[in-house]
Amino acid sequence: MTGPYSAKVMDHFMNPRNVGEIPDADGVGQVGNPVCGDIMKMYIKVKDKIITDVKFQTFGCGAAIATSSMATELIKGKNIDEALALTNKAVAEALDGLPPVKMHCSVLAEEAVRAAINDYLIKTTGQGLPGFKPHDESLHKEVHGN
Repeated sequence: MTGPYSAKVMDHFMNPRNVGEIPDADGVGQVGNPVCGDIMKMYIKVKDKIITDVKFQTFGCGAAIATSSMATELIKGKNIDEALALTNKAVAEALDGLPPVKMHCSVLAEEAVRAAINDYLIKTTGQGLPGFKPHDESLHKEVHGN
């Protein structure tokens, strides 16, 4: 990495993949905190338990946009269980790393995926992910200190 961001982070920030919304999405998840300024909204289309399309809208810094973009690339075409296995560490690694102060962006990307899948499961089965809790205030305080 030269400078604080890798070439992959810069590419996904300058040329984000899968930006936008899916009006008839099967699942929609929004995570983030307007206080810290990072808000991610993820939309998924699912057919036969495969994520056939995914789009995102992110309000935040370059790292937030890049992690959202990479997360969509990593789950598109995957089945629900594979997408649920996505971790913030995998997102950061796929981007060739993030500065420690920006790792919370990869956490939000993971949570946005999980929130969209949770919404999809509630709509299709009546039950969401067991124990799912998106980016709560305690995590916000741990990551940001305020």
